[in-house]
Amino acid sequence: MTTQRRLPRWSELRPLVRTRRPELDATKRRLDRALTIADLRAVAKRRTPKAPFDYTDGAAEGEVTLNRARSLFHRLQFNPSILRDVSKVDPSTTILGRPSAYPFAFAPTGFTRMMQHEGEPAVARVAQRSGIPYALSTMGTTSIEDVAAAAPEADKWFQLYVWTDRAAGKDLMDRSLAAGYSTLVLTVDVPVAGARLRDVRNGMTIPPSLTPKTILDMGMHPAWWLNLLTTEPLTFASLSDWPGTVAELINHMFDPTVTFEDLAWMRKEWPGSLVVKGIQNVDDARKVVDLGVDGLVISNHGGRQLDRAPVPLQLLPKVVDAVGDRAEVFIDTGVMTGADIVAACALGARAVLVGRAYLYGLMAGGERGVQRAVDILGGEITRTMQLLGAADVGELRPEHVTLPAVPF
Repeated sequence: MTTQRRLPRWSELRPLVRTRRPELDATKRRLDRALTIADLRAVAKRRTPKAPFDYTDGAAEGEVTLNRARSLFHRLQFNPSILRDVSKVDPSTTILGRPSAYPFAFAPTGFTRMMQHEGEPAVARVAQRSGIPYALSTMGTTSIEDVAAAAPEADKWFQLYVWTDRAAGKDLMDRSLAAGYSTLVLTVDVPVAGARLRDVRNGMTIPPSLTPKTILDMGMHPAWWLNLLTTEPLTFASLSDWPGTVAELINHMFDPTVTFEDLAWMRKEWPGSLVVKGIQNVDDARKVVDLGVDGLVISNHGGRQLDRAPVPLQLLPKVVDAVGDRAEVFIDTGVMTGADIVAACALGARAVLVGRAYLYGLMAGGERGVQRAVDILGGEITRTMQLLGAADVGELRPEHVTLPAVPF
């Protein structure tokens, strides 16, 4: 039996025809098509020269640590609770006693204006608008005071490395306090620079050097270079200039003799919230809490220091159990989705520090790209909580997550 065919009537086709006014704003067009942080990463890679992109995207040596962190997030299992009213979900929480719209904060990242010329002020404005904390790095490319002026109402943190010149470090603490920063984040996992091989192979310098290789790259990324060369020169949060590589800068400035006594001194000197970033075992977590810190970040520096270091998510339940309610516990590294953030919160993290995810957004579209990253993560957090049966962050429990028996 043959099928009878006919030409469709216009009245039948008309409901199927949907025209849309073309979007003339190229940045909005790019960002609207980005549905995930991975999509933002792909846009960022196309629009950014190789050296600054790889500085953001890469990790130390064989990048085993970073890959393990992402693998563990991929391989964990969620265990939903059914028949819960999740018509309204509240993803907000408190972080160090202050409200946050989501259980994540913008992590400190160095040389942010090198990734995209809008840099730290753009990130701080998004944090203020979105209601989440923002941490400025010692190695940031905007001064403490200029970031404060860009986002006066944001919950601003300052991340500090202990310098060989202790007086310079004390000056940074005093400036941060005077500028209204609520929290000091002491990073303790950089006694020397990790072997970031992508940077070595790319000849990465701060600021980027004009070499035959980079001049050739100009032709491939003219907008990035035009923005770099026609906006204000890079202004560092903590130093005026540096002619060498990132690793040389770290090894020149940072003090490898730092001990727990220095942390005790810092606790006495800093009146605000104090967080230690770089905890990688339970004993050290107990020690810093005994010294009176308000929070700690289980962190391997995004995989950028010691390769094959502990994976924060795997260590998280043990540290939470050891610390109890004496300090807030945060994690970072490998976070690419809102579901990753939800999993960490279920396993006991107060919040997650997000770095690469928002930098991909910045490289993809400046301040609007950072906002797109927040919108993506926020939507994923809300949806994951609904599907897990949790109406607020406080309802997330360890039972909602099963980590694989063989983590990698």
